[in-house]
Amino acid sequence: MARWQEIEQDAPEFAARVRALFEAGTNKTIATLRRDGSPRISASEAQFVDGEVTLGSMPGAMKLLDLRRDPRIAMHSPTLEPPAGDPSSGPGDAKLSGRAIEVPPPPGSPHSGAAFFRIDIEEVALTYVGTPADHLVIESWHAGRGYRRRSRA
Repeated sequence: MARWQEIEQDAPEFAARVRALFEAGTNKTIATLRRDGSPRISASEAQFVDGEVTLGSMPGAMKLLDLRRDPRIAMHSPTLEPPAGDPSSGPGDAKLSGRAIEVPPPPGSPHSGAAFFRIDIEEVALTYVGTPADHLVIESWHAGRGYRRRSRA
């Protein structure tokens, strides 16, 4: 597992593109695991703060109960559509997965009873249509393996 700052240090250009996609909109989609092991998706306002990926949850939220029971989490960036007729000029999609670690609330937090987490990252992926638009490009970073780029037709 890694903190976001480690990815920024190891693969700075990749990390900057991934972060830009996550910051392109307020709501990210997260996946957590329900008590029976089935997936649950929820919206979340995750942020990049001081070299960490962080998120919060309102008290009693189902995603909060999920994360306290099983900290595994996946997150998807907001989806940005490519220009019509030119899929290779779109920004792609960013995803990350790891474990949500509960942390104390930020100083001066006005959210009484809310829970806050940082994500210890296992994997980050960036996928987009290549140029020419006849293949998919997959860039990824994995804890213990680092950065990798490949394409798939």
